[in-house]
Amino acid sequence: MDGGLDIALVQLRTPATAHAGLAHAEPLIRQAASEGARLILTPEGTNLLEQRRDLRSAALSSEGEDAAVIGLRRLAAELGVWLLIGSAIVRSDRQGEDRAANRSLLVGPDGAILARYDKLHVFDVDLPNGETYRESAGVRPGDGAAVAKTPWGRLGLSVCYDIRFPHLYRQLAKAGARMIAVPAAFTAPTGEAHWEVLLRARAIETGAFILAPAQGGLHEDGRRTWGRSTVVSPWGEVLARADHDEPCIVKAKLDMEAVNRARAAIPSLLHDRDFAPVS
Repeated sequence: MDGGLDIALVQLRTPATAHAGLAHAEPLIRQAASEGARLILTPEGTNLLEQRRDLRSAALSSEGEDAAVIGLRRLAAELGVWLLIGSAIVRSDRQGEDRAANRSLLVGPDGAILARYDKLHVFDVDLPNGETYRESAGVRPGDGAAVAKTPWGRLGLSVCYDIRFPHLYRQLAKAGARMIAVPAAFTAPTGEAHWEVLLRARAIETGAFILAPAQGGLHEDGRRTWGRSTVVSPWGEVLARADHDEPCIVKAKLDMEAVNRARAAIPSLLHDRDFAPVS
């Protein structure tokens, strides 16, 4: 681990089916591995992005049958890398539940799934530009947070809209997370206004690295995502980012001692106080 941890964020413009999603992501993941990345992270909806209900229902599979999940697990094992599938949209497999899960999957270098996290906060909004999203109509929210062990320290898991709920990130940091993943498919209007400032705020509050791989550009279902995949240091500095919405990789080297330095300088994680609720 001397010299830091080489990571890569994979920025995608995921198609509407899992087979196409795998074909889109695989070359960029191979490139990241060939350039030395040991931890590679992909965005929300890595397997497919499809919001048209009938087409989406036809495209969905269970986690164990999804072509992109299967292919990416094999790829991680072939390349010998740690791979965070930022999220896969898969059937929730809950009895009586028709909605999907928006599920983050941490895959080890042997291809095994080592951690799962279902997105807690679903995106139900009416944007000023007239766009409306009701993620809860098709996605069942998760029930719990997740922190995973890696050789470089604990990795906290979150997905996209979760970034607007700082108490989640504080809990991840207090549970030992030294890196926190924020795979996303931010809309273009909200991304332009809020993406970077939210990522930097969560890094400063937690004293953790924020690793935010993103979807970007115009997708087959008509949505436009912001891109601008970003790595933020525990001190809130942007270490690396894409300045566009095209598919690409964003590389960074993480000095894990920076977490200790940031938390020693501003030990706010130790200073919580109970207080009376607002009446």
